[in-house]
Amino acid sequence: MMAVSCLTRALRSMTLSQPALLSSQAIAQTRLRTQGPRMVVQCRGFLTTASLEQNRTFWKQREKYSIKPMGMKKTGGRDHTGRIRTHGIGGGHKQKYRWIDFQRLRYELNNEAKPFEEKVVEVRYDPCRSADIALIAGGSRKRWIIATENMQAGDIIKTSGEIGRMAVSANEGDAYPLGALPVGTLVNNLEVQPGKGSEYIRAAGTSGILLRKVNGTAIIQLPSKQQVQVLETCIVTVGRVSNVDHNKRIIGKAGRNRWLGIRPSSGLWQRKGGWAGRKIKPLPPMKVYVNLPSISAK
Repeated sequence: MMAVSCLTRALRSMTLSQPALLSSQAIAQTRLRTQGPRMVVQCRGFLTTASLEQNRTFWKQREKYSIKPMGMKKTGGRDHTGRIRTHGIGGGHKQKYRWIDFQRLRYELNNEAKPFEEKVVEVRYDPCRSADIALIAGGSRKRWIIATENMQAGDIIKTSGEIGRMAVSANEGDAYPLGALPVGTLVNNLEVQPGKGSEYIRAAGTSGILLRKVNGTAIIQLPSKQQVQVLETCIVTVGRVSNVDHNKRIIGKAGRNRWLGIRPSSGLWQRKGGWAGRKIKPLPPMKVYVNLPSISAK
């Protein structure tokens, strides 16, 4: 009997409280209607695929060179429309970009067409690339470059654009045209067009080989064993790129990849197709960058 009485009391309280709750809601709605547009309702922000141009700083469009680290904003693998272009990118530690001068042969105003020397101020880690970078100073300027394997602070490196009758014996870190170096030299930071800046062999621990020189051109073997033919006036750096043990680093845990801004891939199982497995393919044909229009013509 006591249980039945408790159950009836609970049902009675529920039936009595429901109209009271409805009446309180009606009173609140009438108050909102009477107040009209004067009341501002706060809501939580939500993510959209709107354009990200308003949140980005155009640090790539700067004209005046600076050695100061520049702030970057994360893109999350999205382009200017807000849609994902590259998967597996997002998060990570904050990074600052240091402007690398890939055009090694850059004369000053008063010392044009003359070889010049620069001193290495420091060699440090760069979060935006696998290789280390070096701050060099010479004359009235400073700039960042890609560091070579044994480059240290205090070294003197030479840059020249002259091609003599005899091949030069260059030291590691020096920059010369391909026509001035002996065959078999290890090179990095290879230019495709004279004066355009280096485009090949810039990753950590990589190097190319100067195979031969033919009729004002030079043939270089890239780290991928592919051969390219460029003009002998293209500037290269002698030696091997720094941070040779980059491919031997141990990640250790999943969290370190997240620190680096690398997101995990989907766990969905997918059948391996024809791309998987070992294949023996012939080397690709040699790329030729000789008959390209000059930069000055543009």
